[in-house]
Amino acid sequence: MPQNIPEKLGKYEIHKQIGKGSMGIVYEGYDPFTDRKIAVKVALSDALKDKESGERYRKMFFNEAHTAGMLRHPNILEILDAGADGEECYIVMELVEGANTLKSYCSPESLLPTKQVIEIIFKCAKALDHAHRKGVVHRDIKPTNILVTPDMDIKIGDFSIAHIISADTTHTMPMGFVGSPRYMSPEQVQEDTITNQTDLFSLGIVMYELLTGKHPFIAESFSRLIHKIINEKPPPLSTYRSDLPEILEKIVHHALQKSQEKRYKMGLNMAADLSLAFDYLEAPQENIELQEKFNAIQQLDFFRDFTEPEIWEIIHACIWLDVDAGREIIVEGDIDDSFYIITSGQVSIIKENQPIGVLHDGDCFGEMGYLSKAKRSATIIAKERVQLMKINATLIEQVSVDCQLHFSRVFLRTLVKRLSETTSKVVAGI
Repeated sequence: MPQNIPEKLGKYEIHKQIGKGSMGIVYEGYDPFTDRKIAVKVALSDALKDKESGERYRKMFFNEAHTAGMLRHPNILEILDAGADGEECYIVMELVEGANTLKSYCSPESLLPTKQVIEIIFKCAKALDHAHRKGVVHRDIKPTNILVTPDMDIKIGDFSIAHIISADTTHTMPMGFVGSPRYMSPEQVQEDTITNQTDLFSLGIVMYELLTGKHPFIAESFSRLIHKIINEKPPPLSTYRSDLPEILEKIVHHALQKSQEKRYKMGLNMAADLSLAFDYLEAPQENIELQEKFNAIQQLDFFRDFTEPEIWEIIHACIWLDVDAGREIIVEGDIDDSFYIITSGQVSIIKENQPIGVLHDGDCFGEMGYLSKAKRSATIIAKERVQLMKINATLIEQVSVDCQLHFSRVFLRTLVKRLSETTSKVVAGI
């Protein structure tokens, strides 16, 4: 039972206890000046009084107010105030009534719909991108630190061990092995240099759990857990769920790279790939078996010199689209980095509302967008039901180096050929 609930802290009325964590007790309160309910986190008095660690604990407690207080984002829990009342230290935060945490959706029997998981991780990636661009690294991203509102919006909270990447503010960061080991990056468990990418690794673990109900690095002991995080690849998502699209496998794989060089650089990069996953789920798809895909693209001129292993890599590194007649595939003036190969059907090329050509099986379009993210100079519309391979640079980065080099050579050869053909049959720069 809650004990010694204060009636008031500073100007804030305290009503009831609503939570408790390692850094303090959280109460529901009321701010009479703004006439709103608030949440008040109060530091644990015994921890503050500890002779050896009390001062360090106090710094960590107020570190949350200092770091999160720098941030204003709809998916980051807002810090409103902080202070001390006698021996009580407290932080005032926005109150999210009826909130749960993502932990409730990380078991096999309580998984959320896949689209909802993508939306949640997308919001987290965008929120972390905001924090990182302000110089704040959270360092403790995990399901219990992400609140879920009754309408399934999210709020990232608990910045108590966050680090501000700035030479004159490192004293606000508790150093050493801090955080939750199950959600740490390889560099974090080795107490190596921490960057914003450690948060993206942790977010990859959260995404894995939300999709499968399993932790990617299951271990019986602490030492075994650390070994797995540093050295071992997690089981593919398909180990637990065969219904998940391949693009989610690629995103999780990218987020959980051991090497920071291979991992997502920024939250915005991860969010962009999650947007592709939305496109994938929303686009009409035909359930084509893998062998049928292999047979289809093996016949295409673009892939005639690829080895069988390289073709399989490409199959897993692209999005397969089945587009109905009359639907726009790309729109003149839009900007994106996707490149398309027609596996069956025909598409019309429209420039300034005038039809200028038709592309058939084996033809490609979107080369200049893929190469330079230039504005699309024409619109492509499915003339009949058409099947496409949609490829972008982020997905190609995940195949082997040899396959990347081969793809780049063929792509450039195709681009040169297209630029040399007559404009009645091709559109350069689409």
